[in-house]
Amino acid sequence: MSQAVDKQTILVVDDTPDNIDVLSGILRPDYKVKAALNGEKALKIAETEPQPDIILLDIMMPDMDGYEVCKKLKSNPVTAKIPIIFVTAKTEVEDEQKGFELGAVDYITKPVSPPIVQARVRTQLAMYDQNRELERKVRERTAELNDTRLEIIRRLGRAAEYKDNETGLHVIRMSHYSRLLASAISDDEEWVDLVYNAAPMHDIGKIGIPDSILLKKGKLNDEEWNIMRQHPSYGAEIIGDQSYKLMSMAREIALTHHEKWDGSGYPNGLKGEEIPLPSRIVAIADVFDALTTERPYKKAWSVEDTVNLIDKESGSHFDPNLTPLLHEVLPDMLDIREQYQETTVAEIQVNQLL
Repeated sequence: MSQAVDKQTILVVDDTPDNIDVLSGILRPDYKVKAALNGEKALKIAETEPQPDIILLDIMMPDMDGYEVCKKLKSNPVTAKIPIIFVTAKTEVEDEQKGFELGAVDYITKPVSPPIVQARVRTQLAMYDQNRELERKVRERTAELNDTRLEIIRRLGRAAEYKDNETGLHVIRMSHYSRLLASAISDDEEWVDLVYNAAPMHDIGKIGIPDSILLKKGKLNDEEWNIMRQHPSYGAEIIGDQSYKLMSMAREIALTHHEKWDGSGYPNGLKGEEIPLPSRIVAIADVFDALTTERPYKKAWSVEDTVNLIDKESGSHFDPNLTPLLHEVLPDMLDIREQYQETTVAEIQVNQLL
């Protein structure tokens, strides 16, 4: 037994009930028909789910004529894409031209011919369906490309971390920490997402630093330290000048996340608000994770000692306006830290080999 297909919905708008009856009689065998006797009612129906798939709109109506109804429908993002066919006794070329200029897709003159009404409606509905399917595929493909781009960025960030961190989970944790701090600053979800997705690229410049320096146990000598201090500039060069917001922020963070509030950081000695806000956020997230994680050259610090150090260096290393936010989001940061533990991932990798 074949499954029933839901009928498409047509909204008929006319101030004369007899005209609505005529159009309904022509269309009801194949479509679900809704009716409105004035423009205000038509606008409400058009916004209500399920929305009509097409609107047959009379022009000469009291209070609000069809042209004004069309303008309002096309200016509202919720209803702008619904196709409109004017059905009217106005037959002048100028009338048709005005209808098309307002965004109508077709123009049927009264008295209507049933075959013409059926053919025009069928054609416009088919085109509308094709357009909606095309838009769906474009959205799907755009989302896929965006996800792929973000994954490449994360993987490049992890590639840099693999040089001095076995699992590369530092970039995952610190990007989540950055998102939490950014959310505490702003309700702008787009900006928060940019910070979150750009943060993993902060240390991409480490790719240009020799392993003998990155993996050295103990303090670096002056020559080695000078080489290490070049990684922000390397990162900016690797990312390059980009017009895309995400890559532009990633370059900015890579270049300036080691600058300090008092101007003693590197590579350019920026001070205070000269340092971009995303970089000031990443600086806290990066240090928090670096200190609370074991590295080849040090043991892991306790969370308490780490927070105390960040508080102590508020106003020197870190933005004093941001450090209080660390305490606000700390419980969520600890949840992230627990979720992405180095030991947990190591155990998973071992189990996969058994």
